[in-house]
Amino acid sequence: MIEPKVFSVGQINRYIKNLMENDFILSSLLVKGEISNFKAHSGGHFYFSLKDASGAIACVMFRQEAFCLPFMPENGMSVILYGHVSLYEKTGQYQLYTEMMEPVGIGSLQFAYEQLKSKLEEEGLFDQDFKREMPSLIETIAVITSPTGAAVRDIIQIAKRRDPRVRIAVFPTLVQGERASEDIARALRLANEWGKADVIILGRGGGSMEDLWAFNEEKVARAIFASEIPVISAIGHETDFTIADFVSDLRAPTPSAAAELATQPLMQRVEGLAQLENRLEKNVMSILADSRRRLFYIKERPVLKRPLERIQNTQLLLGKTELHMAKAINLKLLRFGERIGIAEARLYASSPLTVMKRGYLLALKENGKAIVSVKQVETGELIRLRLQDGYIKAKVLEKAVMARDEEKTDV
Repeated sequence: MIEPKVFSVGQINRYIKNLMENDFILSSLLVKGEISNFKAHSGGHFYFSLKDASGAIACVMFRQEAFCLPFMPENGMSVILYGHVSLYEKTGQYQLYTEMMEPVGIGSLQFAYEQLKSKLEEEGLFDQDFKREMPSLIETIAVITSPTGAAVRDIIQIAKRRDPRVRIAVFPTLVQGERASEDIARALRLANEWGKADVIILGRGGGSMEDLWAFNEEKVARAIFASEIPVISAIGHETDFTIADFVSDLRAPTPSAAAELATQPLMQRVEGLAQLENRLEKNVMSILADSRRRLFYIKERPVLKRPLERIQNTQLLLGKTELHMAKAINLKLLRFGERIGIAEARLYASSPLTVMKRGYLLALKENGKAIVSVKQVETGELIRLRLQDGYIKAKVLEKAVMARDEEKTDV
């Protein structure tokens, strides 16, 4: 009896994987659907599902392909994927290994453009409050562009024609290709580190969206925003708009127009200086005339014509004031003296010593307390009698309390 062959799980998965990878359709296909459960792994891989009304399939996009994607996938986005279907042997799950992704109804570059534009606009990189003002007098221009393109020749030719004295420093850079955005950001940093330019012109000639894509990169936008020197963008033709145009402090439709915005014709500057000189001369003459009038007015004032008269009048006024003050002080002192005399007389009249001169005395107990009633002493108690000129020590031999009628009669 022939025993049936027993397969391992790994053998089955490997067999199915080989079938899928060698299948004519599954080995290379385009699939349309909606992204869901999207997750960007920290290692750079994308994991998501692609679904439609009838089902869903697991998808993966490895780091090398994801890095080349110009936009970030989002849940709910309708896309067309190119790749192949295979089996992940460890889990036995088949999935679509994605090599390219294209949004439905809009190109990937256009979608990436709109996505980054919305992001930077929400962060405020396009706000007018952050735009730097162009200097009124520009003497040095830093030009960041390709050293061999037509843009740099146009900028130099027009700028020198309008103002022969303007200085131009060219920072050569790539304006197209994979490394262009990094090169442009580096040139912007170098121009700021150099620090001698009054304005920066960032430009290149016209081209397709792919040709101008370096100026839609996030690193270029942030380098422009971080620049301490005002930046004029001059990228492509008048109808071309890039992210760099929105972040820059001023947009010129063409590189030639940027050169015009950054310079002022020499004759116009000369005429402006002549007008300024004329206005300055008029202002100086007006100030001199006004100063002469004020000087004449001051010179005619009496205090300058007869300075001693003012001093003498002041001395007379001080003398009168001094006399009035002396009289007022004497009157005050006299009144205070009279009031003091009256108070002294009243004080003398109310003094016990004055009363004692008329024969009265003051009886005191041994503890010094005044005796005002017979009831305060006892027979045989020692008391002191205060007279006007001294004390008498006495002993109470007898005491008697008078009736009311006797008090009145005695008084």
